[in-house]
Amino acid sequence: MAFLIFNAIAILLVVLFNNSNADFNQYYYPLWGLNHLTVNPQGTEVQLLMDMSSGAGFRSKLEYGSGLFHIRMKIPERKTGGIVTCFYLTSAPDYQNPGNHFELDYEFLGTNGTVQTNVYDNDGGHREQSFKLWFNPSQDFHTYEILWNPHQIVFYVDKIPIREFNNNKVRGVDYPSRPMHIEASLWNANWAGVVDWSQAPFIAHYQDFNFNACPAQSNTVSQCSSVKYFWNKQTELNAVQKRLMQQYRKLYMSYDYCSKRATRKPECAWNNLHRN
Repeated sequence: MAFLIFNAIAILLVVLFNNSNADFNQYYYPLWGLNHLTVNPQGTEVQLLMDMSSGAGFRSKLEYGSGLFHIRMKIPERKTGGIVTCFYLTSAPDYQNPGNHFELDYEFLGTNGTVQTNVYDNDGGHREQSFKLWFNPSQDFHTYEILWNPHQIVFYVDKIPIREFNNNKVRGVDYPSRPMHIEASLWNANWAGVVDWSQAPFIAHYQDFNFNACPAQSNTVSQCSSVKYFWNKQTELNAVQKRLMQQYRKLYMSYDYCSKRATRKPECAWNNLHRN
Protein backbone atom coordinates (compact mmCIF):
# COMPACT_ATOMS: atom_id res chain seq x y z
CA MET A 1 0.00 0.00 0.00
CA ALA A 2 2.81 2.40 0.92
CA PHE A 3 4.48 1.89 -2.44
CA LEU A 4 1.19 2.48 -4.28
CA ILE A 5 0.94 5.80 -2.47
CA PHE A 6 4.52 6.67 -3.45
CA ASN A 7 3.77 5.77 -7.07
CA ALA A 8 0.67 7.98 -7.01
CA ILE A 9 2.74 10.86 -5.66
CA ALA A 10 5.38 10.22 -8.31
CA ILE A 11 2.79 10.41 -11.06
CA LEU A 12 1.58 13.73 -9.67
CA LEU A 13 5.15 15.02 -9.70
CA VAL A 14 5.79 14.14 -13.31
CA VAL A 15 5.85 17.29 -15.44
CA LEU A 16 5.64 16.60 -19.15
CA PHE A 17 7.96 18.86 -21.11
CA ASN A 18 5.78 20.62 -23.63
CA ASN A 19 8.58 21.66 -25.95
CA SER A 20 9.55 18.17 -27.09
CA ASN A 21 9.75 19.61 -30.61
CA ALA A 22 12.82 21.73 -29.72
CA ASP A 23 15.30 21.73 -32.59
CA PHE A 24 18.49 19.73 -32.00
CA ASN A 25 20.45 22.17 -34.16
CA GLN A 26 19.60 25.09 -31.86
CA TYR A 27 21.29 23.53 -28.84
CA TYR A 28 23.68 20.80 -30.07
CA TYR A 29 25.98 19.70 -32.84
CA PRO A 30 27.41 16.29 -33.88
CA LEU A 31 30.73 15.55 -32.19
CA TRP A 32 31.99 12.23 -33.61
CA GLY A 33 30.82 9.27 -35.68
CA LEU A 34 29.09 11.63 -38.07
CA ASN A 35 28.06 8.87 -40.49
CA HIS A 36 26.43 7.02 -37.56
CA LEU A 37 24.33 10.00 -36.41
CA THR A 38 21.01 10.95 -38.01
CA VAL A 39 18.86 14.02 -37.30
CA ASN A 40 15.30 13.94 -38.61
CA PRO A 41 14.24 16.79 -40.95
CA GLN A 42 12.38 18.61 -38.16
CA GLY A 43 15.39 18.43 -35.83
CA THR A 44 13.20 16.82 -33.15
CA GLU A 45 14.90 13.41 -32.91
CA VAL A 46 18.44 12.09 -33.18
CA GLN A 47 19.40 8.48 -33.77
CA LEU A 48 22.85 7.21 -32.82
CA LEU A 49 23.93 3.95 -34.44
CA MET A 50 26.55 1.53 -33.15
CA ASP A 51 28.12 -1.21 -35.25
CA MET A 52 31.56 -2.81 -35.37
CA SER A 53 33.03 0.21 -37.15
CA SER A 54 31.87 3.05 -34.89
CA GLY A 55 29.39 4.60 -32.52
CA ALA A 56 28.47 8.29 -32.41
CA GLY A 57 28.02 11.27 -30.12
CA PHE A 58 26.88 14.88 -29.93
CA ARG A 59 27.47 17.80 -27.57
CA SER A 60 25.96 21.14 -26.60
CA LYS A 61 27.09 24.26 -28.39
CA LEU A 62 27.84 26.10 -25.13
CA GLU A 63 29.44 25.55 -21.75
CA TYR A 64 27.30 26.12 -18.65
CA GLY A 65 27.77 27.07 -15.01
CA SER A 66 24.51 25.76 -13.54
CA GLY A 67 21.19 24.50 -14.78
CA LEU A 68 18.42 21.97 -15.01
CA PHE A 69 19.44 19.70 -17.87
CA HIS A 70 17.31 16.98 -19.39
CA ILE A 71 16.79 14.79 -22.41
CA ARG A 72 14.31 12.12 -23.46
CA MET A 73 16.05 8.91 -24.41
CA LYS A 74 15.23 5.41 -25.64
CA ILE A 75 18.10 2.92 -25.52
CA PRO A 76 18.74 0.20 -28.14
CA GLU A 77 16.21 -2.64 -27.93
CA ARG A 78 18.41 -5.47 -29.23
CA LYS A 79 19.76 -7.43 -26.27
CA THR A 80 23.48 -7.24 -25.59
CA GLY A 81 26.10 -6.32 -23.07
CA GLY A 82 28.98 -3.95 -23.68
CA ILE A 83 27.04 -1.12 -25.36
CA VAL A 84 27.00 2.14 -23.37
CA THR A 85 24.21 4.66 -24.00
CA CYS A 86 25.00 7.99 -22.31
CA PHE A 87 23.77 11.43 -21.34
CA TYR A 88 26.09 13.52 -19.18
CA LEU A 89 27.69 16.83 -18.25
CA THR A 90 31.46 17.16 -18.41
CA SER A 91 34.19 19.76 -18.06
CA ALA A 92 36.57 17.63 -20.16
CA PRO A 93 37.80 19.22 -23.41
CA ASP A 94 36.87 17.62 -26.73
CA TYR A 95 39.21 15.03 -28.25
CA GLN A 96 41.71 15.16 -25.36
CA ASN A 97 42.62 12.99 -22.41
CA PRO A 98 40.24 14.37 -19.77
CA GLY A 99 42.57 13.89 -16.78
CA ASN A 100 41.01 15.02 -13.49
CA HIS A 101 37.73 16.74 -14.31
CA PHE A 102 34.10 17.20 -13.28
CA GLU A 103 31.44 14.98 -14.81
CA LEU A 104 27.86 13.91 -14.03
CA ASP A 105 26.79 10.73 -15.84
CA TYR A 106 23.87 8.63 -16.88
CA GLU A 107 25.26 5.47 -18.53
CA PHE A 108 23.19 2.47 -19.59
CA LEU A 109 25.44 -0.59 -19.42
CA GLY A 110 24.22 -2.95 -22.12
CA THR A 111 20.52 -3.07 -22.85
CA ASN A 112 19.15 -4.92 -19.81
CA GLY A 113 17.63 -1.80 -18.25
CA THR A 114 20.40 -0.98 -15.75
CA VAL A 115 21.48 2.65 -15.62
CA GLN A 116 24.68 3.70 -13.85
CA THR A 117 25.08 7.19 -12.44
CA ASN A 118 28.52 8.53 -11.66
CA VAL A 119 30.15 11.71 -10.36
CA TYR A 120 33.66 12.81 -11.27
CA ASP A 121 34.66 15.32 -8.62
CA ASN A 122 37.79 16.84 -10.15
CA ASP A 123 39.19 13.30 -10.25
CA GLY A 124 38.68 9.97 -12.04
CA GLY A 125 35.17 9.31 -10.76
CA HIS A 126 34.46 5.89 -9.20
CA ARG A 127 31.28 7.10 -7.50
CA GLU A 128 28.98 4.66 -9.26
CA GLN A 129 25.41 4.11 -8.15
CA SER A 130 23.39 1.78 -10.41
CA PHE A 131 19.65 1.24 -10.74
CA LYS A 132 17.60 -1.53 -12.34
CA LEU A 133 14.82 0.71 -13.59
CA TRP A 134 11.12 0.09 -12.95
CA PHE A 135 10.36 0.21 -16.71
CA ASN A 136 11.91 -1.03 -19.94
CA PRO A 137 14.01 1.91 -21.21
CA SER A 138 14.23 0.42 -24.72
CA GLN A 139 10.47 0.44 -25.36
CA ASP A 140 9.62 4.09 -24.91
CA PHE A 141 11.16 7.50 -24.29
CA HIS A 142 11.81 8.52 -20.68
CA THR A 143 13.21 11.74 -19.25
CA TYR A 144 16.66 11.78 -17.63
CA GLU A 145 17.47 14.98 -15.80
CA ILE A 146 20.36 16.52 -13.86
CA LEU A 147 20.01 19.51 -11.57
CA TRP A 148 23.31 21.27 -10.92
CA ASN A 149 23.25 24.38 -8.80
CA PRO A 150 25.49 25.89 -6.08
CA HIS A 151 23.82 23.74 -3.40
CA GLN A 152 23.36 20.27 -4.83
CA ILE A 153 23.35 17.92 -7.77
CA VAL A 154 20.26 15.75 -8.21
CA PHE A 155 19.65 12.96 -10.71
CA TYR A 156 15.99 12.50 -11.72
CA VAL A 157 14.30 9.83 -13.83
CA ASP A 158 10.84 10.91 -15.02
CA LYS A 159 10.95 13.59 -12.29
CA ILE A 160 11.66 11.07 -9.53
CA PRO A 161 14.90 11.90 -7.67
CA ILE A 162 17.16 8.86 -7.45
CA ARG A 163 20.45 10.38 -6.30
CA GLU A 164 21.85 13.56 -4.76
CA PHE A 165 25.37 14.90 -4.37
CA ASN A 166 25.41 17.88 -2.03
CA ASN A 167 27.88 20.76 -1.93
CA ASN A 168 30.13 19.83 0.99
CA LYS A 169 33.12 22.03 0.18
CA VAL A 170 33.10 23.28 3.78
CA ARG A 171 33.83 19.67 4.80
CA GLY A 172 36.69 19.34 2.31
CA VAL A 173 34.74 17.60 -0.47
CA ASP A 174 35.20 19.16 -3.92
CA TYR A 175 32.20 20.38 -5.92
CA PRO A 176 31.94 21.31 -9.62
CA SER A 177 33.55 24.71 -10.05
CA ARG A 178 34.32 24.72 -13.77
CA PRO A 179 31.91 25.09 -16.69
CA MET A 180 30.51 21.90 -18.17
CA HIS A 181 28.85 21.06 -21.45
CA ILE A 182 26.36 18.32 -22.31
CA GLU A 183 27.29 15.20 -24.25
CA ALA A 184 25.34 12.16 -25.38
CA SER A 185 26.90 9.13 -27.02
CA LEU A 186 26.62 5.47 -27.95
CA TRP A 187 29.79 3.41 -27.73
CA ASN A 188 31.14 0.09 -26.47
CA ALA A 189 33.35 -0.72 -23.48
CA ASN A 190 34.81 -4.00 -22.25
CA TRP A 191 33.95 -3.15 -18.64
CA ALA A 192 30.25 -2.93 -19.60
CA GLY A 193 30.10 -6.54 -20.79
CA VAL A 194 30.45 -8.49 -24.01
CA VAL A 195 28.86 -7.13 -27.17
CA ASP A 196 26.79 -9.56 -29.22
CA TRP A 197 27.68 -8.14 -32.61
CA SER A 198 25.25 -10.52 -34.32
CA GLN A 199 22.53 -8.19 -32.98
CA ALA A 200 24.10 -5.06 -34.54
CA PRO A 201 23.34 -2.38 -35.47
CA PHE A 202 22.28 -0.92 -32.12
CA ILE A 203 20.29 2.32 -32.29
CA ALA A 204 19.66 4.83 -29.50
CA HIS A 205 17.03 7.58 -29.84
CA TYR A 206 17.09 11.07 -28.29
CA GLN A 207 14.41 13.77 -28.13
CA ASP A 208 13.54 16.98 -26.27
CA PHE A 209 16.69 19.04 -26.73
CA ASN A 210 15.82 22.24 -24.87
CA PHE A 211 16.90 22.81 -21.28
CA ASN A 212 17.27 25.58 -18.70
CA ALA A 213 20.85 26.64 -17.95
CA CYS A 214 23.20 29.58 -17.43
CA PRO A 215 25.85 29.90 -20.17
CA ALA A 216 29.33 30.34 -18.69
CA GLN A 217 31.13 33.50 -19.72
CA SER A 218 34.59 32.41 -18.55
CA ASN A 219 36.34 29.45 -16.95
CA THR A 220 34.41 29.91 -13.70
CA VAL A 221 30.81 29.28 -12.65
CA SER A 222 30.40 32.14 -10.16
CA GLN A 223 28.30 34.24 -12.56
CA CYS A 224 25.75 31.39 -12.69
CA SER A 225 25.00 31.17 -8.95
CA SER A 226 22.35 33.91 -8.80
CA VAL A 227 18.87 33.10 -7.48
CA LYS A 228 17.46 34.93 -10.49
CA TYR A 229 17.77 31.49 -12.09
CA PHE A 230 14.90 29.40 -10.75
CA TRP A 231 16.94 26.20 -10.51
CA ASN A 232 19.33 27.86 -8.06
CA LYS A 233 16.55 28.42 -5.53
CA GLN A 234 16.47 24.73 -4.60
CA THR A 235 18.78 24.15 -1.65
CA GLU A 236 17.51 20.66 -0.85
CA LEU A 237 14.80 18.21 -1.85
CA ASN A 238 11.40 18.79 -0.30
CA ALA A 239 9.85 16.28 2.10
CA VAL A 240 7.89 14.42 -0.59
CA GLN A 241 10.95 14.17 -2.86
CA LYS A 242 13.08 12.89 0.02
CA ARG A 243 10.59 10.11 0.76
CA LEU A 244 10.33 9.21 -2.91
CA MET A 245 14.08 9.06 -3.35
CA GLN A 246 14.51 6.86 -0.31
CA GLN A 247 11.78 4.50 -1.48
CA TYR A 248 13.06 4.20 -5.06
CA ARG A 249 16.66 3.74 -3.94
CA LYS A 250 15.57 0.97 -1.61
CA LEU A 251 13.63 -0.82 -4.33
CA TYR A 252 15.76 -0.28 -7.42
CA MET A 253 19.37 0.54 -6.54
CA SER A 254 21.58 -2.43 -7.42
CA TYR A 255 25.02 -0.98 -6.59
CA ASP A 256 26.28 1.82 -4.35
CA TYR A 257 29.94 2.73 -4.01
CA CYS A 258 29.17 4.01 -0.51
CA SER A 259 28.18 0.54 0.68
CA LYS A 260 31.70 -0.92 0.59
CA ARG A 261 34.68 0.15 2.65
CA ALA A 262 37.04 -0.28 -0.32
CA THR A 263 35.09 2.13 -2.55
CA ARG A 264 33.50 4.46 -0.01
CA LYS A 265 34.47 8.16 -0.19
CA PRO A 266 34.13 10.99 2.38
CA GLU A 267 30.95 12.49 0.89
CA CYS A 268 29.07 9.25 1.60
CA ALA A 269 28.60 10.55 5.15
CA TRP A 270 26.39 13.45 3.93
CA ASN A 271 24.56 12.35 0.74
CA ASN A 272 21.32 10.38 0.29
CA LEU A 273 20.75 9.98 4.03
CA HIS A 274 16.98 10.61 4.15
CA ARG A 275 14.91 8.15 6.14
CA ASN A 276 11.19 7.48 6.21
